[in-house]
Amino acid sequence: MGGSLSQVRQDLYLRLHCINVFVRDQDRSLRFYLDQLGFHLAFDARLQSGDRWVAVAPPDGSAILSLVVPKPKSQEYKLIGRSTQIVFVTEDVAAKFQEWSKRGVRFQFTPRLKRIKFSPQTQVPLASTPSVLLGKETPIWGGVFTRFRDVDGNSFSLVSFDEVTHAVEEQRRTIAQKQESERRASQELEIAKQVQAGLFPQTLPPLKTLEYAGVCIQARKVGGDYYDFLDLGRERFGFVIGDISGKGIAAALLMANLQANLRSQCAIAFDQPQRLLRSVNQLFCDNTPDGSFATFFFAEYDDSASRLRYANCGHLPALLLRDDNTVERLEATATVLGIFKDWDCEIGEHQLRPGDTLALYTDGITESYNSDDEQFGEQRLIEALQRHCGQSSQCLLDSIVAEVQSFSPHEQHDDITLIVAKHRGP
Repeated sequence: MGGSLSQVRQDLYLRLHCINVFVRDQDRSLRFYLDQLGFHLAFDARLQSGDRWVAVAPPDGSAILSLVVPKPKSQEYKLIGRSTQIVFVTEDVAAKFQEWSKRGVRFQFTPRLKRIKFSPQTQVPLASTPSVLLGKETPIWGGVFTRFRDVDGNSFSLVSFDEVTHAVEEQRRTIAQKQESERRASQELEIAKQVQAGLFPQTLPPLKTLEYAGVCIQARKVGGDYYDFLDLGRERFGFVIGDISGKGIAAALLMANLQANLRSQCAIAFDQPQRLLRSVNQLFCDNTPDGSFATFFFAEYDDSASRLRYANCGHLPALLLRDDNTVERLEATATVLGIFKDWDCEIGEHQLRPGDTLALYTDGITESYNSDDEQFGEQRLIEALQRHCGQSSQCLLDSIVAEVQSFSPHEQHDDITLIVAKHRGP
């Protein structure tokens, strides 16, 4: 415990707060630093004591100069107009000299292209002197050096070193490379989003006895939730919903793999849903990394007989809301896909009647949280279905999604996927 606390303390935020520069008039000095040096205003506030606190920062914002008006006859007041011992570093002294000179900044001398002597005690440039005149004990760097004064006569050093120039150039290259990498990643992610959007059903084949709708609202640009509508032929129709393990791109790739496996095997689904799902599980196991899996709900609807056969592979129970408002839960009939190669499932069956509503969903609905850390939950979903059961499938779907988003208005953390189907009679 002691070691952990020590590590936390070592990681606490720490930075240089400010350096005092003593001036006669804060407003006049403020205009100098903002207008002539191009600094930014860091603070301009009134303290509890009644004193005004004004501070400025250079463009990179890494240091702050506090402009202080000392009391007359104080020791600090005597420091106005003297050397501040403050050094500004730039990559190009000559360019900064020209820029600031045009703005009226007073320099003591033009930049000197000689070696710079630094104070051994303070490391502040003392003069621009040929290296042969300097003692061995004094640090020497090749660079450029000049000095300038503010409106109160306070003097500052402006220097550049070869090492600084190289470091700035390298930093700019690194930033540019990072920005380009992020731009490409964002562009690729946008393409992936468009591709994945195209994998969801684009049309709704009409059925005689059933109207239906589906939606997937992803928490990220791409995700691992999956739903599909499959025309199985001979007046049979497939409803599919799944939730792939993981998040983001990895889950999206697994989702695409599962969809491809399912659609490629649909030809064998006729009266053999177990064989279809065994084949899909086998392909999913063979083509995905160890540990990847999917919860999956497959329902085959016979449009002529209004019969629903289904396999729930470790997914949340589907809800069958009867016309009399009673609810039947379509529980799991098998384990998840992708874990076990030796895998099988049982098939459940229900007869649908006019007025019945079927809802398939993922945990992005039931596990949405509100500000009190409460889940939306299955019961709220059932009550919402009962409240809006008189609406069309699409309106019912929209109403459910709206209730979930109203219940959990903060940032969405999981994909929201929902299918609803209503039996409307022959």
